Amino acid sequence: MPIPTNQPGQNRCVIERVTPELDAGRYAIKATVGDVISVEADVFADGHDKISARLLYRPESAADWLEVPMNPIENDRYGASFLIEKEGFYRYTFVAWVDHPLTWQHEITLKIRDGQRVEVELLSGALFFDEMATLALPDDARALQAAAKLFRDKRGYEHALHLATGPDVKAWIARYPLRHHATRYDRELAVYVDRERARFGAWYSLFPRSTHPEPGQHGTFRTTAALLPRLADMGFDVLYIPPIHHIGTAFRKGKNNAVTAQPGEPGVPYGIGSELGGHDAIHPDLGTLEEFKALVEESQTFGIEVALDLAIQCSPDHPWVRDHPDWFRLRPDGTIQYAENPPKKYQDIYPLNFETDDWRNLWEELKRVLLLWGAWGVRIIRVDNPHTKAFGFWEWVIAEVKAEYPDMLFLSEAFTRPKVMQQLAKLGFSQSYTYFAWRETKAGLTQYLTELTQGEMRHYFRPNFWPNTHDILTWPMQSGSEALYLSRFFMAATLSSNYGIYGPVYEYLEHTGIPGKEEYFNSEKYEIRHWNWQHVNKLTYVIGLVNKARRENSALQHTNNITFCDIANDHLLAYLKTHADGNRILCVVNLDPAQTQAGQVRVPFDKIGKGPDEEYLVRDLLTDAAYVWRGETNFIALDPHVLPMHLFRVEDLYR
Repeated sequence: MPIPTNQPGQNRCVIERVTPELDAGRYAIKATVGDVISVEADVFADGHDKISARLLYRPESAADWLEVPMNPIENDRYGASFLIEKEGFYRYTFVAWVDHPLTWQHEITLKIRDGQRVEVELLSGALFFDEMATLALPDDARALQAAAKLFRDKRGYEHALHLATGPDVKAWIARYPLRHHATRYDRELAVYVDRERARFGAWYSLFPRSTHPEPGQHGTFRTTAALLPRLADMGFDVLYIPPIHHIGTAFRKGKNNAVTAQPGEPGVPYGIGSELGGHDAIHPDLGTLEEFKALVEESQTFGIEVALDLAIQCSPDHPWVRDHPDWFRLRPDGTIQYAENPPKKYQDIYPLNFETDDWRNLWEELKRVLLLWGAWGVRIIRVDNPHTKAFGFWEWVIAEVKAEYPDMLFLSEAFTRPKVMQQLAKLGFSQSYTYFAWRETKAGLTQYLTELTQGEMRHYFRPNFWPNTHDILTWPMQSGSEALYLSRFFMAATLSSNYGIYGPVYEYLEHTGIPGKEEYFNSEKYEIRHWNWQHVNKLTYVIGLVNKARRENSALQHTNNITFCDIANDHLLAYLKTHADGNRILCVVNLDPAQTQAGQVRVPFDKIGKGPDEEYLVRDLLTDAAYVWRGETNFIALDPHVLPMHLFRVEDLYR
């Protein structure tokens, strides 16, 4: 039926305090196919009349709105939900009206209970039924017309009383609403729906040039492809690789960020560009474009996607420096300003100037690069330092690229101020790096996850947890503790449905840092490393088990479904994740890498569907050990030298 429009002077309902609504509807919230979007609003009117409200929603490609009745929560707060069934944009809004037929039924019911005569009230009801009959389906129209006739016939008074207060009338009022003078919310709000990989994935980061099986040899796309079976066996979904382009020679950095490279040193992949090409060309030592496309295609046969790194910066040798010097910031002496993060200097990198007068052509060129990568088969872009580029550019280019490749995903690698990270997510980034690497205590982790999953950020900010990156080696990780590496990996993979590791370094527990810095010594950014890709250890084994559990348990494929469980030990972190299909996962982690920690964990019965006296099974998916639990609290002890965590699935007992 048609959706009413506002009629100033006659609207009586107010709709306000809508959630979710980002910045007065300026930005879309995020979802993936299969998600249920729950919305709420304050809805009220003057006086004592009953009101009704509907949530209206539709895929943007559809012309007609779908409707869901909104149900009262408390204190004039109403809620409803709708299912996301396809990718792309959805729109939603609200309509509310003083429901005169509903008010009539409520009041006539009270009068009948009080023993009052209601002949006139029945005549009023007949008028409502006459109008509803014009909206109704044929069978209901005949029933409504018969009811109106009954209400006008004094001989059927007692029968009319029974009908007026019964469920049929209530159903008709809901099915054929008389929405005179309805208030429609003054905004249409947006949901952007991504594919599943935006919500759930395990990332593995490596440098292709370090994948050759022979020491001293430069790795290629082919040697990288040879690792795909191993990554698939370990359960990874995304292979993330740093820039694959030509590397400049001017001011090339050497091993451990030495200012001058020695002969034969390969340079930093982020010093992009040479006279042979820039962001649209491929380093010949890695292989050809066809070999890169073959890597992308072969990855897909293993259920893995290749993510490319977009670093918007240039070496002094990049063709853009020659052809578009006005895209860079010139210093008073006529030289181009190289990148700095004082006191750090990056003489081998020129940042782009987003205040250039030629910004339109700069934006178009960067868009061209991204669309070219899309043509190569790439559907995931990890963006390096997006917070140092203009917000307006990101909003525009992400929308432009998604118009051509709707399945393209963007990961924001921004470790900066909270509001800047949040703004990037609102502008369209599919996922975001976080502060997880620096949240180490029970209180810090609980507070941070609560902020991410319970506040407004849950509607638009998809966290991707990394315990390390090729840039970051936190102080605790520099201990090299196996228990710490196990627990940090485990929490990244179970607290968040998206996580990643800087792979070979993490597997090897490599932990030597530059003195006084949270950075790796002998970093792969500056040299080619050789790894034994056949090695196995406890960590690689656990990684495989956890990723298997993630794929088999729906509760681990979502982030915002977390409930922290009470456990009276600050070294033990316990959290429950549940899904509507009945899957229930309980994780317990020992945050102390040196000593056994024990405590009583309290699992909320309402979250697992159990009563205080019911027994249930908890099965550890890492060891296959099973325990029968009962009651409000149960005992946990974790020895970090064995395993610093439990990955329990809550199962029902049938006896």
